[in-house]
Amino acid sequence: SRLNRNGVLDAPPFELLECLSLAGAVHHATGGLFDPTVQPLWAAYAQAAAQRQVPDAQVIEAARALTGWAGVSLASGRVSLRPGMALTLNGIAQGYIADRIAGLLAAEGLQDILIDTGDFRALGQQPQGGAWPVALAQGGTVALTSRALATSAPLGTFFDAAGTLGHILDPRTGLTAAPRWRGVSISSGSAALADGLST
Repeated sequence: SRLNRNGVLDAPPFELLECLSLAGAVHHATGGLFDPTVQPLWAAYAQAAAQRQVPDAQVIEAARALTGWAGVSLASGRVSLRPGMALTLNGIAQGYIADRIAGLLAAEGLQDILIDTGDFRALGQQPQGGAWPVALAQGGTVALTSRALATSAPLGTFFDAAGTLGHILDPRTGLTAAPRWRGVSISSGSAALADGLST
């Protein structure tokens, strides 16, 4: 919140730096499709939706001008944003938190646990044996043993009464991502990575 408000954060916590570094790696791996700097776009859609409207092309373009991962500067002592920018970590933070919780529990010697932060991280398997069966909202189950699973649903949250303008935004155009699928699920050894890639 302070980083978005002030555009700079001195002495950032290690966890924020680690999460932002991973977000940058996912950004580069996806050719820029995963972009935490879409917060100004998200805010433009949310403000328009509160008035039962859709942002016009001029509003979208003005918000899009405030995006771009190149405007984020990461250093151990400071994180800064280009003026007017803001970040959203909604596409990666739940997975990152699941990984952190898994690390803390494993360090205490715990095993055979399923962590659910909206994304899933399995330590080991079920205590009685066998993989953890994780049900997908879109149907079916995925068996997890010492792995993570994240699902993104393009229309899981939407900005219009018709339910056609989803919350996942395309940073290249500023428009909502076309809902080609009801959901995209990714399994990985890292919940943060699965979270970012599913988004």
